Amino acid sequence: MFKQRKRENGRPPAILLIALCFALDFPVAARSQAQEPFYQGKTIRIVVGLPAGDVYDIWARILANHMGRHIPGKPNIIVQNMTGAATMITANHVYTVGKPDGLTFGMIIPSIYFDQLLSRKEVQFDYSKFTWIGSTVKGEQQMYMRADSPYKTVEDVRKASTPPKCGSTGTGSPSYYLPRLMEEVLGAKFNVVTGYQGGQDIDLAVERGEVVCRAFTIEAFFAREPFHTWRKTGFVRNLMQTGRKRDEKLPNVPTIHELMDQYKTPESGRRLATVVLGGDALGRPLLASPGIPPDRVKVLRAAFAKTMTDPEFLAEVKKVKYELDPTPGEELETLAKEIIAQPPEIVERLRNLLSK
Repeated sequence: MFKQRKRENGRPPAILLIALCFALDFPVAARSQAQEPFYQGKTIRIVVGLPAGDVYDIWARILANHMGRHIPGKPNIIVQNMTGAATMITANHVYTVGKPDGLTFGMIIPSIYFDQLLSRKEVQFDYSKFTWIGSTVKGEQQMYMRADSPYKTVEDVRKASTPPKCGSTGTGSPSYYLPRLMEEVLGAKFNVVTGYQGGQDIDLAVERGEVVCRAFTIEAFFAREPFHTWRKTGFVRNLMQTGRKRDEKLPNVPTIHELMDQYKTPESGRRLATVVLGGDALGRPLLASPGIPPDRVKVLRAAFAKTMTDPEFLAEVKKVKYELDPTPGEELETLAKEIIAQPPEIVERLRNLLSK
């Protein structure tokens, strides 16, 4: 039998000291690896469903410039434009291709929930299951009309023998559904021309005289060219806005609610308007793929909230003259679930409205 080796000078053998040091060091190394932020060394992609230069795109790039600082690990954030089908392609991509790891974000036109409600075959997402991170601004809409057209008011459109042509990217866009809603609840008919890739393409078509009107957010109408010049030169006028009260920048433009009162729209039409305009409250949402771990969702929402008060972020927003009226991701998630949960009779009315 081997005899236990005696200690020399009361000290343990060297091999035991090495083993002890290794044993003590291993948990420290393991803890260090466990505490390393998930996003360290990673890249987040914001996929934007509209072209570069569009307001959605500009918001995405402003967020990409600042939000990474507030995410533990400080990941790089890049923007990718994936246009087409009124942001349907982007929504499908984020939902089906993006992994549930919190590295794929999207910015879409919020009203594409119409396509899900109507069970359109192109839809590959469940609107209520996206991961909602936050929105920088609310999204009340307006409609502009070329000033040299014969349509000075909604009443002129109601009486016109030839409906005005409005440009649109697709059925999920306000450029499509607002003219259709005005037909349904106000009796004002429009000829909506679809297929444009983005709002800037529609604006160019208006300048060329291909179409004379477009509906989109008040924020965007006051955010960039050509609208600054158009307002100065009187090239267009605003026919209608969607808020419950008039925006201070459009004090002489009636709201759709005022117009529904004027034309005595029945209660069923008013309920339809509430559903159609529900996406306005979602504004310009930043969302992500479904199934992201809850603790990571919490990190992303907290980072978005911190970005909204970041002085450098605020300075860039001020520089581009955008408004800031943020909505937290938790509220967007609740709104999305409520919007999707519509009774069959409302879905049928929506189907009739969008199939015209």
